[in-house]
Amino acid sequence: MFEKIKHRFRVMRAVAFVTYKEWSAYRTHSMVSIFVGPVYFLVQYYIWSAVYSGESSINGMSLSQMLSYFCATMLINYLTMDFADWNLQMLIRTGKFITFSLRPMNHMFYALSQKAGHRVLGLLFEFIPCFMIFFFIFHIDVLPANLLYAMLSIAMAFMMNFFIHYSIGMVAFWMVQSSSIRNFFSLCEGIFSGSLIPLVFFPKSLQMASFFLPFQYTTFLPAMVYTGSYTLADITLPIPQVLLLQLIAVIIAGIVCRVLYAVSLKHFTGVGA
Repeated sequence: MFEKIKHRFRVMRAVAFVTYKEWSAYRTHSMVSIFVGPVYFLVQYYIWSAVYSGESSINGMSLSQMLSYFCATMLINYLTMDFADWNLQMLIRTGKFITFSLRPMNHMFYALSQKAGHRVLGLLFEFIPCFMIFFFIFHIDVLPANLLYAMLSIAMAFMMNFFIHYSIGMVAFWMVQSSSIRNFFSLCEGIFSGSLIPLVFFPKSLQMASFFLPFQYTTFLPAMVYTGSYTLADITLPIPQVLLLQLIAVIIAGIVCRVLYAVSLKHFTGVGA
């Protein structure tokens, strides 16, 4: 058992390293975030400064907490961003997915390994530079309240993001053109993940629904863990319980994704091959 795990780790490390080398040739693509991230933050700063005009707190969040929240969501996104849905749908549509039936590893594990290498690039060329800009230039407190808790939550958000996007990508096994599904999913993700606006600003019914949707576990929840407190739908939970809730959500998403993968392989017809 240990040897099998060790072997899979070596395989993942090799694929991740190759992916890192491949994408590092286009590292300027990642470095664009050094400019986009701060500009986006400035837009949020001016918007929320106007919203908070004359108000010390809105929905339990002060202006400084709001700014720290948006900085945290951007930084977390650099570490967890996923492209598995687009990549998988491209492979299925062109028929290139059939080549993975001849390889000694399944495509899901290969895609996860690719993401690991790609996000190492994001760490070096997006997360660290933007962290320095937010901290030293904008003087925003972007240090995690608890480094260990933040790392655990971001790691689980990394996996949750992968499971969600890979599951969406598998729609292509049934639909030749599935871009409309991806667009609808992106809309739901932007709204219910908390990346556009904190979920505490939603009606209480939608806040409660967020506990049963996968999206908050990719952005809102890890951002709350990063900043050190979690409240949603008037429910305040200690961070250890929040991490347990996130772990349960990730396990469920992983099981669903794995079942969908097994069913999808039986449906694959190699269109375009």
